Amino acid sequence: MTTLRFDDLKQYSDTLRSRSGEAVNVRFVEPRDAEPLQAYFRSLTTRSRYNRFLGAMRELPPTLLEHFMHVGEAEQFSAVATMMFDGYETIVGEVRYAFHTETSSIEFGLSIDDRWQGHGIGKALLKNLECRAASFGAERIFGDTLRSNDQMIALARKAGYAFTASPGDWKLVRFEKQIELQPRDIPCASWKLAAASRQLAIPPLAS
Repeated sequence: MTTLRFDDLKQYSDTLRSRSGEAVNVRFVEPRDAEPLQAYFRSLTTRSRYNRFLGAMRELPPTLLEHFMHVGEAEQFSAVATMMFDGYETIVGEVRYAFHTETSSIEFGLSIDDRWQGHGIGKALLKNLECRAASFGAERIFGDTLRSNDQMIALARKAGYAFTASPGDWKLVRFEKQIELQPRDIPCASWKLAAASRQLAIPPLAS
C-alpha cells in the first residue's frame, strides 16, 4: 500500500531533461489539468492515440478522464510531463500507472507529444517511472503495446526491457524489467524520500 501524502502532491514533482537540455517537469495531475489533458490527447496524431489506447479514440471519454484525474485511487496514478513555452505550462507527455500489490509490480502506459518524440523525453520518463516503482517496493515494471508500435518497442528495448507475449492478445507484446534499486540508491530525490517514508510506515515483523 502507498504511503504518499496526497495533501501535498507537489512534493513528488521531478525535473527531468530532454536530450538537448530543456527542463521537463513531471508531476501528478491536478484538478486544473482536466481540460489541458483532454486537449493534449486530442492534439496527438491518430496513430499516437491508437498506440496509446490500443484502439481508435479521438479523445478521453468522460468516465476515463475522470479516472485519470484521481491520483492514488485503487493504487492508480496519473502524471503529466510539462514544459514552459512563452510563460505557459504545456503538457508534452503523460503516464498512467498502477501498483499491483499481489504481484509486487507496476503496470504503466505513456505517451509523448508527437512534436517532442525523439527528444529523449520518453527515455527520461521511463527512468523516472523506475524510481516511482522502486519507492513502492515493486520488484517488476511492465507495459503492453501493439506489436506495430515500433517507437515504444525501440524505447523499451534501449531502456533494457525484456519482451514476452502479452497474455490473452496476440496483437500485443509485453515489455518488462526487474526493479533492483534499493531505497538508498533511488536517483530521484522525491522518490527516495517517499521510499524512506514507506519503510518507516511498515511495522517490523514480530520476532
